[in-house]
Amino acid sequence: MQTNRLYFIDAVRAFAILMMLQGHFIDTLLDPIYRSTDYTAYNVWSYFRGITAPTFFTISGLVFTYLLLRANAKGDDKKRMRKGIFRGLLLLGIGYSLRVNLVSWFTGYFGTYFLVIDVLQCIGLSLIILVGLYSIFKNHSYVFSGVLFTIGCIVFLSEPLYRNIEITSVPLFFANYMTKMNGSIFTILPWFGYSAFGAFLSTVFFRHAHRSRFKQLSITTFFATGIMLIFWSTDILYFLHYLTNFKLFHRCADFNYLFIRLGNVLVIFGLFYTFEKYLKQSIVSRIGEKTLSMYVIHFIILYGSFTGFGLKRFFNKSLDPMEAVIGAIMFVIVVCLVSFHYGKTNTFVYNMIGKLIKPFKSKKEVD
Repeated sequence: MQTNRLYFIDAVRAFAILMMLQGHFIDTLLDPIYRSTDYTAYNVWSYFRGITAPTFFTISGLVFTYLLLRANAKGDDKKRMRKGIFRGLLLLGIGYSLRVNLVSWFTGYFGTYFLVIDVLQCIGLSLIILVGLYSIFKNHSYVFSGVLFTIGCIVFLSEPLYRNIEITSVPLFFANYMTKMNGSIFTILPWFGYSAFGAFLSTVFFRHAHRSRFKQLSITTFFATGIMLIFWSTDILYFLHYLTNFKLFHRCADFNYLFIRLGNVLVIFGLFYTFEKYLKQSIVSRIGEKTLSMYVIHFIILYGSFTGFGLKRFFNKSLDPMEAVIGAIMFVIVVCLVSFHYGKTNTFVYNMIGKLIKPFKSKKEVD
């Protein structure tokens, strides 16, 4: 089967990482007195910042599963599956390591802060789950699509059931993936739902991207479905409750952010897919290829990973809006420059890890 490279994906990833950089900077350093819904600029910033994580998870599921399907078409999916599991474990490891404070550890204080779950751990675990689902349904393409779509819907619709869940009877390492009671920023639910929807989209692209007029139809569908979810998904949920008297629909409608954010993501996909031809080989695409290295670099500079000395330590919640905006622009530029010059691509991280585990692999082969 002929498959086309989806150039707009790198542009979407670039949008997500840049939004994340400025979002983290402003959220961490802006003085709380300016965090008010009375300010239009703050409302706009807050709304668009809320799109970042859904975009990250959706695009991660789309890219990873699309590569799996493409590898399967070439008869080389086992290698891609192993690579996917390795990447998932790598993201888990990096996610934990970024919250390690070596200075505190050297003084004998360890604490549990490094067990807090953030976006990297959730994406890493999501990739591993997708490998598992793919291995089960890879010979049944349409069933695979249906399972992914169904999982996404179930995860979103059941969100009220685990929204404020408290888990105390299992080890902290595992509990943090399901509850925020111990300080986790993200949990695997509901965020895996976005990865599942992204993976579902990848199956559609893989089957039909080579067909004529597919792009035009996809763009139209992205915009139509996105706008519908943004403006009418809440009413649809209320209507489903009216038809079925199933209270879960009503509870979802009362706090319907998951489907609305999915609508935002689809509109973004439509925008970038529309202007895809202008984004090929551009600086935007290059940024989109370096998301992991940029994430690591920004975490070290802003939060002081490993040392505890980051911008947060010195300017935490102390900047006025002008200082925050100018600082965010400078922060984004610095992170991009460091990433371009010291991390030519995300593969530099993989190569480093590969060198570390190579002696163990060699020993295993000898044994």
